[in-house]
Amino acid sequence: MSAPERIPSRSVTIPDPAAAVLLARGELTVRGRIREASNAALYCTVTHEGREAACVYKPVAGERPLWDFPDGTLAGREVAAYAVSEATGWGLVPPTVLRDGPYGEGMCQLWIETAPGAELLALVDGEEPGPGWKAIGLAEAEEGRTALLVHADDERLRRLAVLDAVINNADRKGGHLLPTAGGRLYGIDHGVTFNAEDKLRTLLWGWAGEPLTDEAVDVLQALREALTATGPLTAALAPLITPAEIRATRARVESLLATGVHPQPGSAWPAIPWPPV
Repeated sequence: MSAPERIPSRSVTIPDPAAAVLLARGELTVRGRIREASNAALYCTVTHEGREAACVYKPVAGERPLWDFPDGTLAGREVAAYAVSEATGWGLVPPTVLRDGPYGEGMCQLWIETAPGAELLALVDGEEPGPGWKAIGLAEAEEGRTALLVHADDERLRRLAVLDAVINNADRKGGHLLPTAGGRLYGIDHGVTFNAEDKLRTLLWGWAGEPLTDEAVDVLQALREALTATGPLTAALAPLITPAEIRATRARVESLLATGVHPQPGSAWPAIPWPPV
């Protein structure tokens, strides 16, 4: 289910600087389960001092074991992705906290209402994308037809591609892209991130090999400063991921700055998640 019941009109609006406080301190009430999620994901309301909002609560106890990530670490990685997103100044990840809940400690993230009809991905005939689109690769369409999978040539997606490269996102699918009616774009589901090994797997390969924007370079330089041994982002990440993973994050930032281009798919890991949406 996507939204089991209507949330009262006093719900938090986006963006809201008090959202993290509401998520961390509010009383969680489970309203339903999001069945499409691979791990336990509960749709909740959170209430604090007269304010109420919808949120997603993913208890650590509901995480499925993975061969390449330590057990019980996915919730912390989601919060770490939010910390890096905030450090970029781009605000690409909804407010996310680690807190206790009805089923134990877990990740709690503000629910984002998406705008209907926003086109970020498409399947098109031909070998080249049309104006305003970037090619991802060939994909199977209906009745065995092969089509070109494309994503929008959208600055919001390009920023997200840079964030994913920094946090080493191993699962950027189309369903993880949430455009809002106000024109913002959020990315969600960051449980498989920050691995010390290169695992970047994403739909956002359209800028692979192209020069980073000046804005992205400025952001990466700020991240490099924040990720020094005594930097504020290092301190924020320390309780959430391992020292080796923090060092690997710093190394990815340094590599992006050294090459000056968006990363290209590697050969040791599938480049595109499956299913892509």
